[in-house]
Amino acid sequence: MREASASNPASSVRSSTRPAIRIDKWLWAARFFKTRALASRACDLGRIEVNGARVKPAREIRAGDRLHLQNESGIFELDVLAVSTVRGPAAQAQALYRETDSGREARNRLAAERKALEQFAPLPERRPSKRDRRRIIQFRGRA
Repeated sequence: MREASASNPASSVRSSTRPAIRIDKWLWAARFFKTRALASRACDLGRIEVNGARVKPAREIRAGDRLHLQNESGIFELDVLAVSTVRGPAAQAQALYRETDSGREARNRLAAERKALEQFAPLPERRPSKRDRRRIIQFRGRA
């Protein structure tokens, strides 16, 4: 039975010569998330897509894959250039990927919109008093 599966051409396609790594490890090594747990959580929440499909944290990623990810910094569209299991300095992490032009333009456009909206949200005149804090907590539904 083993010999029959070894001769199966589909099994040879799965064992590609390109190195692969779990996506949560790569996102951590590329410094998109501070911990692997946060990267795994983003995958579970559907914020990471590889080649147009949502992925789980154990999905292997290879050089040449296209990533679409969302984190607290914004929405990124990347091409994977290399894989690494170690989290190195920022310059080394940036060598692992290349951001697409369309992704960079969209992220800059969203940042400009966010900055424009800040003009219409006035800053509070003072810090909230104890009474104000209690009202805020009550409004949020925590108490």
